[in-house]
Amino acid sequence: MRKLIHTKWRVGRTMGCLQILLGGLVITITTLSLFKFYSAGFIFHKEDVCRYFYTTTTTKQIYEASFDAKALSDRVEEVLDQLESLQDKLESVVEEMERDKQALSNGNMRRIEHKKYLEMEVIKPLYNAHIGLRQIRLPKVEKMNENSSMKEEPLINNFVVEEIRKYITPKKSRTGKVNMYMTESIYNTIGHACVLVRKELEEYMSYDIGSYCKDDWNMGQKLMLNGCDPLPRRRCLTRASKVYQKPYPVNESLWKTPDDRNVRWSNYQCRNFSCLSSKNPKRGYNKCSGCFEMEKEKVKWVRNSSVAVDFRISDVLGMKAGEIRVGLDFGISTGSFGARMREENVTIVTTALNLGAPFNEFIALRGLIPLYVTLNQRLPLFDNTMDLIHTTGFMDGWVDMLLLDFILFDWDRVLRPGGLLWIDRFFCDRKDLDDYIYMFLQFRYKKHKWAIAPKSKNEVYLSAVLEKPPRAI
Repeated sequence: MRKLIHTKWRVGRTMGCLQILLGGLVITITTLSLFKFYSAGFIFHKEDVCRYFYTTTTTKQIYEASFDAKALSDRVEEVLDQLESLQDKLESVVEEMERDKQALSNGNMRRIEHKKYLEMEVIKPLYNAHIGLRQIRLPKVEKMNENSSMKEEPLINNFVVEEIRKYITPKKSRTGKVNMYMTESIYNTIGHACVLVRKELEEYMSYDIGSYCKDDWNMGQKLMLNGCDPLPRRRCLTRASKVYQKPYPVNESLWKTPDDRNVRWSNYQCRNFSCLSSKNPKRGYNKCSGCFEMEKEKVKWVRNSSVAVDFRISDVLGMKAGEIRVGLDFGISTGSFGARMREENVTIVTTALNLGAPFNEFIALRGLIPLYVTLNQRLPLFDNTMDLIHTTGFMDGWVDMLLLDFILFDWDRVLRPGGLLWIDRFFCDRKDLDDYIYMFLQFRYKKHKWAIAPKSKNEVYLSAVLEKPPRAI
């Protein structure tokens, strides 16, 4: 009898202490939250509040434009939901214990189970709620005068994972002065659409600092393609093939299929380069069919073709003899255009995405330069620097007209005066051809080559070599 009373008293005391602890924590968090709001000037009629509510419309507009109130509201709501859920869970446990007094009197809950329950069901949710409130960042009032402004760290209240918050928090100079870029802070950028894929990004950024990253490059690429581009940097070690071999020498690598062991195949349908043959219907990719077969790639851009839209590299380089030195190959390929141009002493950077196959790895193993970019972002190249831009196999009739317009203006930006734009086998519906021709000719480039040929009954190919005019303004 004494053991039964002692067991009931011990469990009842534990639950009572937990409820007191929870109530005290809620009061403490509420007080801290009110203090934060008070410090920011949102509760009492401090001088700053009066200025906000009774000053000119301009200051109020500055505040409303710079403070993401919705993100803050969502975060507070999320923390309150966590606390409410925890309270409901504790109350349901107490009710269950009241209903099953016989099991309670027998004292069947071992101390290890009791400890595990407290850690997982009480302490962890309380910790998450506590951290969630502490991470809320209110905008700072800077120099409250006629030119006052409210500054909030961009997107900070949209994310919970600490690693993302550390990444996007502005980094000030340690000396307290402007940095070498003549700015007060360095802003690590992420794509604005990252807030739309928050859960996926937080999963991507969940790792142990300094340990090995998960083999999740495909998740990163998915985030990029959905507008979360650029991705944040990560502080974990990238995995490589466990049986990585020394690459082939430069004089062999251009036209030799790389070693299968130098690629991590876990996120592809195929497990070797032979599987990527155009003859295999289950190769895992559709664009650039056959471009992993070096025998087929060797004949491109060097042989005369009966198709009018196929131009030879020698003919194009002959238009600007000795002037084409650096360029960009924009599309989906395994770098064969860059390999041919390298034989002509021209350096080509090849854009690539791993859309179902290891395009980036293949290009790099050939001794060429892959540039891992999507259509979402501005080219990381300075104005008027490229001698040549070549595009094939990617920019076709599926591209939205407005998107294509932005891309073409970006190409015009990086192409130097006198540089060449080589449109190689662009195809679209015949009815849309005039619209695309207008898009390509709107910059008033000089036509060096221009050819149109049928692809099918309703589709046509367009190839052109255009020269950017000088603009001395």
